[in-house]
Amino acid sequence: MNRRESLRYLAALGVVPLFANWKFIDEEIMKRTIPATGESLPVVGTGTWETFDVDETVTAEMKQLKEVLSILANKGGKVVDTSPMYGFAEKNVGNLSTELGINDKLFMATKVWTTGKERGIEQMNNSLSLMKRDKMDLMQIHNLVDWQTHIKTLRDWKEKGKIRYLGITHYREEAYADMEHIMKTEPIDFIQVNYNIADRKSADRILPLAREKNLAVITSQPFGTGKLFQRVKGKSLPSWASEFDCKSWAQFFLKFIISNPAVTCVIPGTGLPEHMLDNIQAGFGRLPDEKQREMMIKAV
Repeated sequence: MNRRESLRYLAALGVVPLFANWKFIDEEIMKRTIPATGESLPVVGTGTWETFDVDETVTAEMKQLKEVLSILANKGGKVVDTSPMYGFAEKNVGNLSTELGINDKLFMATKVWTTGKERGIEQMNNSLSLMKRDKMDLMQIHNLVDWQTHIKTLRDWKEKGKIRYLGITHYREEAYADMEHIMKTEPIDFIQVNYNIADRKSADRILPLAREKNLAVITSQPFGTGKLFQRVKGKSLPSWASEFDCKSWAQFFLKFIISNPAVTCVIPGTGLPEHMLDNIQAGFGRLPDEKQREMMIKAV
């Protein structure tokens, strides 16, 4: 039973309502502040790894991706995270958001993922072109690849107004020491790191350091690349999850992440409209307190 089947099974049992009947609790999605500027960002965005790597000739899938972006924007979300590593993703984000008329309303984040100054510049200019932007909201050094070279370029680009914010990303624990070094010594605005209810290692040192250094935090792999849904396969959502306005396991996992005050935005990736609608609802209503967070960990 995958995520889609699980949600429809629970809906059939009356445990969760059908997507069309879901009511959003607050008028606006929750937001967190980017420390560098005070700008606010909605707490739920979307990632594009694998999900947006679709050939534009596959019309059925492209239609779904377009609806994903439409739901994100219509429900108050803004952050779309991508990378040249993700195949057609940058191109699809640029084209579809432009067709929808929301390109300039989204907070676009992409990455540089190559070695060498000139190749980095070429790749980033290509990203701007594919995503139909004169200025990128956030440019990140993907998995710290050749970061000593690219960070100089990113500082220069920020001064020239080609990017608004710069950051670094990684998803492996063995890279945390390098991330900490950069966070302590380099003038960056954002970090992106893996964090979820089952993999909480980044909360030991990385997330507290981000708060200390006034850095915005984007969290990746909120569902543990899908493994979290396997953990709760066949399990009913705890009744007490309603105390923090949670209607599905996806919202359960996302609200755990958002309830960490260091987190600025979480980016669950999806290419399915019903999953985007499910995910974005995690940004509305109440969040779990510390006692409830402990209960959530035990439940999973």
